[in-house]
Amino acid sequence: MTEETTAIVQAGPTSIWLSENGFDHQALEADHSGVELIKVESEFLIPLATALFAYGFNYLQCQGAYDLGPGKELVSFYHLVKVTDNVDSPVEVRLKVFLPRDNPRVASVYWIWKAADWQERESYDMFGIIYEGHPHLKRILMPEDWVGWPLRKDYVSPEFYELQDAY
Repeated sequence: MTEETTAIVQAGPTSIWLSENGFDHQALEADHSGVELIKVESEFLIPLATALFAYGFNYLQCQGAYDLGPGKELVSFYHLVKVTDNVDSPVEVRLKVFLPRDNPRVASVYWIWKAADWQERESYDMFGIIYEGHPHLKRILMPEDWVGWPLRKDYVSPEFYELQDAY
C-alpha cells in the first residue's frame, strides 16, 4: 500500500486578489525565483487577464509556449509585470494555460497587450497553438508552406528540404 501526499500551495497576493474578486483559477507553486504562478482554464483567460490589466499588470514581458512531452499538453504562458515608480521591487506573475495537444486553442491577449502580437505568432508557428482573435496569425519563422510544428517534442523532421528562391 502506497501513501500519497498532496502538497498545499500557498496562494500568493495576486491569486488571493483574484479569489476575492471571483476569478476562477488555481495557484501553482512559485517558480525558482519566487514569481507567482497561476493556472487558468482557457475559457477564463480573457476575463482574468483583463482584470489583471485593470489591477495594474500593464506590461506583458513575455508570452511563450512549451510542450510537456509526447501525448501530453501544450502550455501557453504569459509573464506579467506591474510597471510602477517603484522599480526596485516590481510585482510579477505568470499565467499558464494548459491546452490539449489535439486542438490547442486559446483566445489572443493581443487586444489587452499589443506586445503579444509577434510572441503569439511565434508560439503558433513553433507549437501550433491557435490564438483565436489574433489579427494576423500566420507563420513568422518557418515558410508558409511548412508542415508541422517544429518545437513539439513529437515532431519528426523531414528528411529532405527543398530550397526555393534561394538566389
